[in-house]
Amino acid sequence: MHTFPDTLRYWRSLRRFSQLGLANEAGISSRHLSFLETGRARPSREMVVRLGETLNVPLDARNEMLTAAGFASRYRSADWTAKEMDPVRAAIEKTLANHMPMPGLAVDRLWTIRMANPAALALFSSFGVGVDDSLLDLMVSDALPSVVENWPEVAHHAAKRLRTESAAEGGIPEFGPIIAQLEKAPKQIDPARTPVIPTIVVQGDQRLSLFATIAQFGTPEDVALGSLKIELYFPMDAETEQVFEAMARATVQASQ
Repeated sequence: MHTFPDTLRYWRSLRRFSQLGLANEAGISSRHLSFLETGRARPSREMVVRLGETLNVPLDARNEMLTAAGFASRYRSADWTAKEMDPVRAAIEKTLANHMPMPGLAVDRLWTIRMANPAALALFSSFGVGVDDSLLDLMVSDALPSVVENWPEVAHHAAKRLRTESAAEGGIPEFGPIIAQLEKAPKQIDPARTPVIPTIVVQGDQRLSLFATIAQFGTPEDVALGSLKIELYFPMDAETEQVFEAMARATVQASQ
């Protein structure tokens, strides 16, 4: 197990803070911070929490900082089906339902689908992916390069996003092989043609062009919620919008 000084130095370096910069942000003296990093001073529980918040350390890593300093963990990781998670699940369900007929889903730290609306289920079912499956597996499968018209662009940006998420979390080992595989796609450096890079899926006569927005919980105190993301897909063109509207109408008619 790493000591508290080791952990503190690691996160300060990762977040690119100088000792003086972190001390100023945390509202403590640089001398005291230096003593904490060398082990000459022992932090209080409140100090560990303050430094973790200032460094924007992920909640599970803040727990590790606390235990390394000799304190009990503060942040829990509730079971997804627990009653206390009812308001969270309800909020996600409402968000995804309101986003119909366009796809929307919620994914965890390892991009495992935790919830999805009918449009998302229809979109990903053609790739054999559903709730409790990880989109990471889909990224490195043979399915996407053959149907994603702009795969080199999509792969490049997916690898970039994974690197960013991994860095924010202090390193996610599972992302390494995925990033390496995505980076094998031919690199294309072309002038920007659109405000965002869409994912263009072509299957038979159907061509879907989608881009996504990502939302997270603003005040998470649960480890799992700290990395949960809600992804909402939007049409890049009228043709894509019409396809999903038609799919929604067909679903309603089938249920009547």
